[in-house]
Amino acid sequence: MTGTLVLAGTPIGDVADAPPRLSAELQRADVVAAEDTRRLRRLTQALGVTPRGRVVSYFEGNEAARTPELVEELVGGARVLLVTDAGMPSVSDPGYRLVAAAVERDVRVTAVPGPSAVLTALALSGLPVDRFCFEGFLPRKAGERLSRLREAAGERRTLVYFEAPHRLDDTLTAMAEAFGAQRRAAVCRELTKTYEEVRRGTLGELAEWAGEGVRGEITVVVEGAPDKGPEDVGPEELVRRVRVREDAGERRKEAIAAVAVEAGVPKRVVFDAVVAAKRAP
Repeated sequence: MTGTLVLAGTPIGDVADAPPRLSAELQRADVVAAEDTRRLRRLTQALGVTPRGRVVSYFEGNEAARTPELVEELVGGARVLLVTDAGMPSVSDPGYRLVAAAVERDVRVTAVPGPSAVLTALALSGLPVDRFCFEGFLPRKAGERLSRLREAAGERRTLVYFEAPHRLDDTLTAMAEAFGAQRRAAVCRELTKTYEEVRRGTLGELAEWAGEGVRGEITVVVEGAPDKGPEDVGPEELVRRVRVREDAGERRKEAIAAVAVEAGVPKRVVFDAVVAAKRAP
């Protein structure tokens, strides 16, 4: 029989938030794959447990090479526990590659649910939580970051981002440019830790605040785009907008979908306008 891959959530700040099953799994696993073995040691000491199995590192730098090794352990019947520095594995952390490889080999994958900075920040933000999307970390280069944000400008769901403290100022400024300075947002800093802070306001206000310098682990929650009725946009303008996006490197299908969202019209309307323009003499 094949083994089991267990993804275990770890505290994002307060060690008391560790799920009870985490201690049991740490002592049960044949192999514990940790993003940082030193942090794992501190966590196990705080929990008062000692892993029974072998402890190996599993981080961005060795993820590709170590995944096949762990999969072979799993196929051979081992119980492998995957933990990252904080939160759930594979959510902007190592793990996805291993899960995909395990599933490919018909290995059972389960989880020990635990703390999540995404859900914690979303709940504390004061913004709508009925529909949301997680965008992870934005590109580090300014041009790529602004381009990614502009792609999300029409998204009506609440948006959740991770960001490094030294880039927060630039990111909030770019968000204000792409989404509008009056779009509401919340910056959640050091969640569940001693100096936890949730700063709420418009993107313009938050960008000005962040200019003074911010420290700690950061999660940014941004209000989705407001509902709006269809724009009075004619076929020629729809085609022009599609061409602009295609010239910027988007595939036609994605460009048509994006323009439809921007204009508040069905995709079929934009598609028909593009087809008609191609057939025109």
